[in-house]
Amino acid sequence: MAQQHFDLGQVPATPWKNGGGATRELACWPPGADMEHFDWRVSVATIAQSGPFSRFAGVDRVIALLAGDGVHLRQPEAGIDHRLEQALQPFAFAGDGGMDCELLGGTSQDFNLMTRRGRWRGAVRVLRSPALLPARPAGLLWALQGRWALAPLAAASGQAVVLVPDAGCWWADEDCGWNVAPEANAGDSVLLHVLLEPA
Repeated sequence: MAQQHFDLGQVPATPWKNGGGATRELACWPPGADMEHFDWRVSVATIAQSGPFSRFAGVDRVIALLAGDGVHLRQPEAGIDHRLEQALQPFAFAGDGGMDCELLGGTSQDFNLMTRRGRWRGAVRVLRSPALLPARPAGLLWALQGRWALAPLAAASGQAVVLVPDAGCWWADEDCGWNVAPEANAGDSVLLHVLLEPA
C-alpha cells in the first residue's frame, strides 16, 4: 500500500457515544475496518470528562499524554493505578478489562495505539534527534514539534518528505525504513514513531 499522509487539523473528530470525548483516527489497518475487525489503529483522543474506557477484548493498547493535565487510570483487576500526567511518556496496558479514567484537571488530549493481540505487536517511541529506523512492514511517523525530514533507506522504501508540526505519514503492507532528522532551526523537535510488526 502506498505511503499515506495526514494532518491532524484535517482529520474529522468522531464524538464518543457516552459524550465524554472525541477521537480522530490517524490510521487503521485494514483500511475502513470497524472497531471489531481492525488489526491495528492509531488515533488522537480528546477526553472531556471522567468515565470508563471501552473494553477491547484481545487488544493491546499504548497511550501517551499530548496536552492537558492528564488522567488517572485505574484497573483494579490488573493492578493498574497510573497517573498519566507526564507528557509523551507512553503507557501500555491490555484493553480487555476496560479502564476507569479520571481527569486530573481540564480536558486531556492523548495519543493512542491499539493492536490486535496475536496478529500485530506495537510500541510508541518519542524521538527528539536524528535516528535510523530499520525497515518494517507497517508504521507511522507524526511530527509534534518542529519540522522533520524523512528520507527512505532504499529507493523502493517510501518517498522522501518533510513533516511540519501536526503532519504525519503511515504505511502498511510494504517494508519501509527511514533516516529521520529534525531541521537545524526547528528548536525543540519531537517526532512520534509507531513501530508495528506482525505477531
